[in-house]
Amino acid sequence: MRNLAGLGGESRPCTMPLVWHWNSEHILQTQTWGKLKSRFGWDWANVNGTLLLFRRLPLGLRAAYAPRGPRFPLTAETLAALEAACRARGAFFLKLEPDMPDTPETAQALAMHGFRPAKQTIQPRRSIILDITGSEDEVLARMKQKTRYNIRLAGKKEVKIRATNKEKNLVDFNALMHITGARDGFGVHAASYYQAAYELFQPHGQCELFIAEYQGQPLAGVMAFTLGRRAWYFYGASANEERQRMAPYLAQWAAIQWARARGATEYDLWGVPDEEEATLEAEFETRHDGLWGVYRFKRGWGGQVVRAAGAWDKVFNPALYQAYLLYLRFRKANLS
Repeated sequence: MRNLAGLGGESRPCTMPLVWHWNSEHILQTQTWGKLKSRFGWDWANVNGTLLLFRRLPLGLRAAYAPRGPRFPLTAETLAALEAACRARGAFFLKLEPDMPDTPETAQALAMHGFRPAKQTIQPRRSIILDITGSEDEVLARMKQKTRYNIRLAGKKEVKIRATNKEKNLVDFNALMHITGARDGFGVHAASYYQAAYELFQPHGQCELFIAEYQGQPLAGVMAFTLGRRAWYFYGASANEERQRMAPYLAQWAAIQWARARGATEYDLWGVPDEEEATLEAEFETRHDGLWGVYRFKRGWGGQVVRAAGAWDKVFNPALYQAYLLYLRFRKANLS
């Protein structure tokens, strides 16, 4: 464990603002991601360099979805190919969630090609991005003092990152995910999903799983992904016991160190409440619903809040699309 004794003061801002590399390689646009989703009810195709997913809906309907795609600028050739692929597979609409910032220019480009803003989003629209360039001391210095303290405290309290043990790590991670989901009120994937993600991405050096344990007891887990200069924290969990040992901080720090070693310069904490930063800072101590429960943890790592363009739909069958929206409203009302 690295000695953090000299880094006890307040966080130091970056001398240069972080520039998140929008519209570059994204793990959700890889064929490997398509293979993962194909094991859980989706079909996939690579259409002009864009990963396109197809999902069967009730009543035999089918929708198409491009996670963090396509790449900009949008071209007539790519859009025509996407539409042709959707129609050939009977999709009544296409949902895009491009890897682009929330700007008037992005919205204009999508609208001029017939896309409309969608109320239903799949991926979180707002996130926190960490600059993980420079030395470890520089990365640590960007964090809030309490986060640095908790990383150090976990080491002092004998929390360790478990040596690679794929089978045991996956079993323990799944158990931690279900504990966290029950405690914090969010849905989790089946154990087979996390295992498939790990087995598909890890052999390529694009995924790793970190379990923080105390005397053999798993206390926290982080599954992180990387591609090129970008890294993502998609899945994380913690136990109900021994929370005073701050194991999630050590697990997250291990994932950041791994991403740096893989050549990443940016680390996406993947999902915070979709509110302006001033609102986030004003309400995070009193709000615990939805993603508010994780914002307090994520803000401590010293990143930059960013907002993506969100979800945009292109409709091929207006009547079916309206029926689908009614179905979503009915389902939401019955879940609330």
